[in-house]
Amino acid sequence: MRNKNLFAGIAGLAVVAICLSMSSCVSIPKGARAVRPFKKYKYLGTWYEIARMDFKFERDLEKVTANYSLKDDDVIKVVNRGYNPKKGEWKESVGKAKLVGDTTEARLKVSFFGPFYAGYNVIAIDPDYQYALVAGNNLKYLWLLSRDKTMPKSVIDQYLKKAAALGYNVKDLVWTRQ
Repeated sequence: MRNKNLFAGIAGLAVVAICLSMSSCVSIPKGARAVRPFKKYKYLGTWYEIARMDFKFERDLEKVTANYSLKDDDVIKVVNRGYNPKKGEWKESVGKAKLVGDTTEARLKVSFFGPFYAGYNVIAIDPDYQYALVAGNNLKYLWLLSRDKTMPKSVIDQYLKKAAALGYNVKDLVWTRQ
């Protein structure tokens, strides 16, 4: 009986730890604010990656795009694609995104691996939804996105200033070859 209770207690703590870790993955960097009001229908479509904080899933990729389309009213299909010139091949990841909380706020959770979600926070966007600054869970994840393969220097400067004020080391950004 004592072993059963011990096992049940450990299992319960594991479930709590998993839930806490999953919920903490869907966060926003301290001081950052997601765009409000956010119009998810205007955000759908193809975005070109202008710059990113490098991480293993995108390492060595060029010509990176993200395409967002509606699967149903609550789920956005995400297709990230990039070309690895070292391997001479395209890499594609398909996932899903959902708005977190208030549907007029640009806070989403995105998953490419089953039940595991990460934060995806649009923290700046122009009125025409042509340029976006996206923060992940923390200061390790940041993207500058554009509807075109380029972004005006004035927008880049504005977004870099905002990111630096939040604590991002913008010198670490990888500028994507399109």
